[in-house]
Amino acid sequence: MNRKAIKGDLDSRIFNAFNIAVLLIVSLVIMIPLWNVIISSLSSGRALAEGGFIFWSKEFSLENYRAVFRDSSIWQAFFISVSKTTLGVITHVFFCAMVGYALSKKHLRGRKLYVVMGVITMFFSGGMIPTYLLIKSLGLLNSFWVYIIPALFSYYDVVILMNFFRNVPDALEESAKIDGAGEWRVFLKIFIPLSMPAMATIALFNGVGQWNDFMTTKLYITDQALYPLQMKLYEVIVQSQTQSMQNIGSVMIETTTKGVQLATIVITTLPIVLMYPLLQRYFISGMMLGAVKE
Repeated sequence: MNRKAIKGDLDSRIFNAFNIAVLLIVSLVIMIPLWNVIISSLSSGRALAEGGFIFWSKEFSLENYRAVFRDSSIWQAFFISVSKTTLGVITHVFFCAMVGYALSKKHLRGRKLYVVMGVITMFFSGGMIPTYLLIKSLGLLNSFWVYIIPALFSYYDVVILMNFFRNVPDALEESAKIDGAGEWRVFLKIFIPLSMPAMATIALFNGVGQWNDFMTTKLYITDQALYPLQMKLYEVIVQSQTQSMQNIGSVMIETTTKGVQLATIVITTLPIVLMYPLLQRYFISGMMLGAVKE
């Protein structure tokens, strides 16, 4: 083995070791606070008040979670969050796919105008007050559909799908049309199945956004029956009460607002964290779309 090969192998090992060290540090910076939140949420109020622990609690208790689930509105909020995220993701992805499919066709009349209009929406918006007046004029205030209709369209997602549709061989579409398939059948039977990686990537990003969104509720919803989990979390965090004492039978169990906050954070975060592994393989391949050109 010559000197260049030895030097190249040494450089490669140093580079890999550097990458591993950096990624390990970044992982620890991310994981340690998360672990501390989980452990703190499982700690008693007395242990939280004393503090002084990072990796393991001095006294474990499920009272923080019992306090959260004793509030019956948390289940309604969970149902609203799941409903708006599921329906919002499905409608958003399907609507963006329809627009992207149409704009991927060069023979579409007015295509350039539609593209310019879409690009404008990526850089400019009407602002908070005009948007509120629009939502009000559409009758969407205090309506579940305020979570769905305004979030239907994103030109950024349309661009991703449009570029993916352009890479589908024209022969597939032509052969389907020769067999008598119309535009809808071509779109649903050919383009949708072939674009699952891109659509799963968009669904993941949009789902996280839908699940974490509470500003829509803050601006447009006053009916507490339509509050999602994130709004309930917001209410818990802004509570001024610092400590509460609860009697269960003959045993006095202490909980703090901080403990209830942390338990609520874990409850609201867990579903979206569990969803990521299910879409991971689609997410990775979707992010690689267009990265390699042959």
